[in-house]
Amino acid sequence: MSLRIAVQMDPLESVNPAGDSSFMMIEEAQRRGHRVCVYGVDQLWYDSGFVRAEARGARVLPGRTPHAEFDAPAIIDLRRDVDVVLMRQDPPFHMGYITAAHLLELVTDETLVVNDPAGVRSSPEKVLTLMYPDLQPPTLITRDIRRVQEFRAMHGDIVLKPLHGHGGAGVLKLGRGDGNLEAVVDLFNKMVPEPFIAQAFLPAVADGDKRILIVDGEPVGGFDRLPPDGAIRSNLAVGGSARASELTPREREICERIKPELKARGLIFVGIDVIGGMMTEINVTSPTGARVLKKLAGVDAVAMMWDVVEAKVKR
Repeated sequence: MSLRIAVQMDPLESVNPAGDSSFMMIEEAQRRGHRVCVYGVDQLWYDSGFVRAEARGARVLPGRTPHAEFDAPAIIDLRRDVDVVLMRQDPPFHMGYITAAHLLELVTDETLVVNDPAGVRSSPEKVLTLMYPDLQPPTLITRDIRRVQEFRAMHGDIVLKPLHGHGGAGVLKLGRGDGNLEAVVDLFNKMVPEPFIAQAFLPAVADGDKRILIVDGEPVGGFDRLPPDGAIRSNLAVGGSARASELTPREREICERIKPELKARGLIFVGIDVIGGMMTEINVTSPTGARVLKKLAGVDAVAMMWDVVEAKVKR
């Protein structure tokens, strides 16, 4: 069964095929005989009951330069002209992201959207984890410097980061005696209107921050992301390195605990981050790591995702 697939993403021309999970998803869809078109969130609009996009038919060309070719742009109806929409534009998670999710939610009676847009907009990565306080490090969300001072006095070294940041951007470690705390809090409060997040620092980050990929509620594999020497951020986007790693019993326990909520929210392709047995994020917007997992462990999370999507569309 050939599916008509629309991928809402940042420009396909600009991605790195060697590491990009969205490219891998298109490549696998193409291998299965599905038809793929791509569009950016700026090409998405609503008009008098219809949700449309100006999309380009796309074919990826692994190992070649350029790595994709396109048809001329055409207007598509996301309810009638496609079977599946992949919502894969990169964060940050802001009102533009939420608006796109609202628009896509209008077509879910006819079109399967992955991940479910209602689930995405209600599940910011660092907020969904708050449902499981025993699975995450001690965590504070606030804009009040007094609360942060009390939190640091209780927990010692802490990490501050934007509540809706991504890719390790804006993550700062502040030790018990660091005199920059007040200045950093003031900076965060001036930069964004929402609260920020503080967490107790986990020394285990030196041994790796594990990315675990979950498909339709089931963990399929994971790998460690190691920070550069002297750093605390292990995101691959900021210089971290990857290492093959098996899931521990604690990590499987975490996955089992969150499984019902992920399935209830229609979150089919998810990546969680775990440090020292503590979950720090549940990534639902455009989770990455599929290419690394396949390279290190031979596990094809993207193929598993398409198996689930095809089964859901056929029902």
